[in-house]
Amino acid sequence: MKKPNYRKIYTDMIMAKFPDKMDSCSTIINKESLSSIDIISLQKKLFDTQQRELTEKFNQQHKSYDIPTIHKILQYQRDQQLNNSQLARHFKLSRNTVTKWKKFFS
Repeated sequence: MKKPNYRKIYTDMIMAKFPDKMDSCSTIINKESLSSIDIISLQKKLFDTQQRELTEKFNQQHKSYDIPTIHKILQYQRDQQLNNSQLARHFKLSRNTVTKWKKFFS
């Protein structure tokens, strides 16, 4: 299954709707490969809080993470010394999901 070309999608979106934010987003867009965390950070930079909350609420059930992103999230937990609840709150995940990932990837 092919992945969407997020670089093209977000570049076009920034050029059309947010040309003033191109400088702040260019470091992420110019990366060799974009991870799920990069996409989330782009969304946070582009959309305002109210619109983002509505989108996150709508998309909450449709989140999916690839294995490298899961490893980055678990590494973030180790680096920041967070428990499962704090990590789940930070990334808006279920505590059960974090526990399942830890069991599976440990």
